[in-house]
Amino acid sequence: MGIGTGIFLITLGAILTFAVRANVWWLDLRAVGWVFILAGVAVLATTMWYWQDRKKRARTLIVEENRLSHPTAMMPPPPDPPPPSAPPT
Repeated sequence: MGIGTGIFLITLGAILTFAVRANVWWLDLRAVGWVFILAGVAVLATTMWYWQDRKKRARTLIVEENRLSHPTAMMPPPPDPPPPSAPPT
């Protein structure tokens, strides 16, 4: 269930409440429509609350460092570059 389901329920409830003019003796279509509208609003509110809650959660990143069991050969540092020559005068 999510935003799409909430919008669908609100739309279906609005159609049943405001657009359908059928007279069913065993069912009150307006009441059913209002129940669908309220259920859709509840689904939307719950979905938005859940999404806001997910954004606020702290995430912990665990980095594991593996070291070799034997020492690696050390390379000597590279030699310094020669100093720049002075421009001719």
